[in-house]
Parts: sequence; structure tokens; C-alpha cells
Amino acid sequence: MGALLSNLRNTVIAGVVVLILMVVIVVGITGEGMPSGHAYWAFVMRFLHILCGVMWIGLLYYFNFVQIPNMPNIPDDQKPAIGKVIAPAALWWFRWGAMGTIVTGLILAAMNGYLVEALTLGSDGVAKHTAIGIGMWMGIIMWFNVWFVIWPNQKRALGIVEADAESKAASARTAMLFSRTNTLLSVPMLYAMVSAQNIY
Repeated sequence: MGALLSNLRNTVIAGVVVLILMVVIVVGITGEGMPSGHAYWAFVMRFLHILCGVMWIGLLYYFNFVQIPNMPNIPDDQKPAIGKVIAPAALWWFRWGAMGTIVTGLILAAMNGYLVEALTLGSDGVAKHTAIGIGMWMGIIMWFNVWFVIWPNQKRALGIVEADAESKAASARTAMLFSRTNTLLSVPMLYAMVSAQNIY
């Protein structure tokens, strides 16, 4: 068991195996056969959308609730470990979690036939499409912030690209402010997404 859990790749593979076993057991118990068709594949896309979203928003909350507030408490001689090792790795998963969330969300909306209605904020008068559309636009703004504001500024702040001390400090502040913007937007965005599925 230690070998399984001490290696992240093996742990993730084991998680997928447990998922497959769970599906097989449920199908066996219910006798309903393996799910298929449009509804099942839309569910699979929603599952992937949520999985990517957990990675993205989980890291957003890690940065804002853990890393940023505690950086002043870390001794200066230990800060390079955060800036050179932990932050770049976390930012890689953060960026690609954001990309996966947006791509799977847009595919899911297209599969379910409400992509245009949601992007036009319920132009068809359906409350669910308005709610999901508001969530989608907030998610798109957050994705844009990650890729085109936070990441370029973090590259300068962390010294991944050359920048003088003044530019590094300004970039760190800009990245932090846009990360906080995304934290702010995440609350109504998540409400819009969940309410569209459960209220309307």
C-alpha cells in the first residue's frame, strides 16, 4: 500500500481503477447494463469539467488562503524554495486546470444544446440559460485572467523571465490582485453553475 500511495502517478491510476470498479459493481448490482448514449457522454463531460474545476479552483484557493497570506511568515532564506519549486509547479496545474475547465465546459454546453443561449445570457428567455451563462462568462473572465494576466506577471515575479526588482514587485502585486479578483468571482460563478443545474 505504501508503494501505491507514495507515488502520485500510481495513486491517480489507482483512483481511476477504483472508479471503473465502482461503475462495474453498480451496473452489476442494478442489472441495468452499461450506460451509453448522449446523456451518459454529457455526464462524462460534466464529470471531467468538475474534475478540472476542482484542480483550478482548489489551487486558486490554495494561493489565496494559504500561500499569499503566509509568505510574510516564511524566513527570507526559505522563500526561494516557494518561488523556484512550489509556485511554478502549482501555477502549471493552475493554468491547465483553468484550460481544462473552460474547454470541457464549452463542449458540455454544446453537447447539451445551450452554448449560444448561455453565451448570450439567456436570449431565449430560459432562466437556466441565463444562470449558466453568467457563470460561463465569469469563468471565461477568470480563465483570461489566469492565462493573460496572472501567468505573465508571475513569470516576471518568480524570475522565470528576466525582470528588474521594481518590475518583479509590480508584477507580483498585479498577479496577486488578479488572483484575488478570480477568488471574488469564483463565489458567484460557482453559485451560477450550481443553481443552473439544481434550481432552474
